[in-house]
Amino acid sequence: MTISRLRSFVAVDPYIAAIVGMVGLATLLPLHGQGTVIGGYATDAAIALLFFLHGARLSTTEALVGARHWRLHLVIFLSTFALFPLLGLAAHALAPHLLTPALWAGVILICILPSTVQSSVAFTSIAHGNVSAALCSATASNLLGIVATPLLAGDWAIQYAAAFP
Repeated sequence: MTISRLRSFVAVDPYIAAIVGMVGLATLLPLHGQGTVIGGYATDAAIALLFFLHGARLSTTEALVGARHWRLHLVIFLSTFALFPLLGLAAHALAPHLLTPALWAGVILICILPSTVQSSVAFTSIAHGNVSAALCSATASNLLGIVATPLLAGDWAIQYAAAFP
């Protein structure tokens, strides 16, 4: 059976199938020792390749047009640095005993962190969205996250860090 014929039977995007397949592979064959170092380098190379491939396709004009979508960037910044942290705190307030304090600390930290640039760009590309705006917004969000994440996590992280030596 050819891949094109298989695609006609299965309505799953190949990229999503690859992500699920990698999660399954990592579950069955996790990296250990030197493999984690090599896996880290492979991940960095894949991210650099993603930026190169998407960046090489964009002209300077497209990148500037993408950067000018201030309403989109504002929604992304507010979602990343206000909505998601508030949702995490609300979940903790509504069901504090659902998870252990250490797991709640992880959930809140995930809610505070900006999304990965590669997922933002890749999923926008799959959806045939505005890749230049997604690239600009995800990059700016991650740069802002360098400052915003420690500020958002500051007192809360210190409180929980004291509880877990």
